[in-house]
Amino acid sequence: MERMQVELNGKMTQLDGVATVGDLIRSKDLKPRMVAVELNGEIVPREKFDEQVLSDGDRLEIVHFVGGG
Repeated sequence: MERMQVELNGKMTQLDGVATVGDLIRSKDLKPRMVAVELNGEIVPREKFDEQVLSDGDRLEIVHFVGGG
């Protein structure tokens, strides 16, 4: 896997060893069932996180849901 640069939540970010949306979520210590991901303006379904390949220059928004009461 190559190093790539993506825009993550509005900030340019270098990624190493990350190939898919699922890899990125795990690298940030997030639980897949607790996030929503938008890639280049399109929502990525949770069941596709490990299939959705990232490319240099992609724009991602990750929203992490926090439970509470």
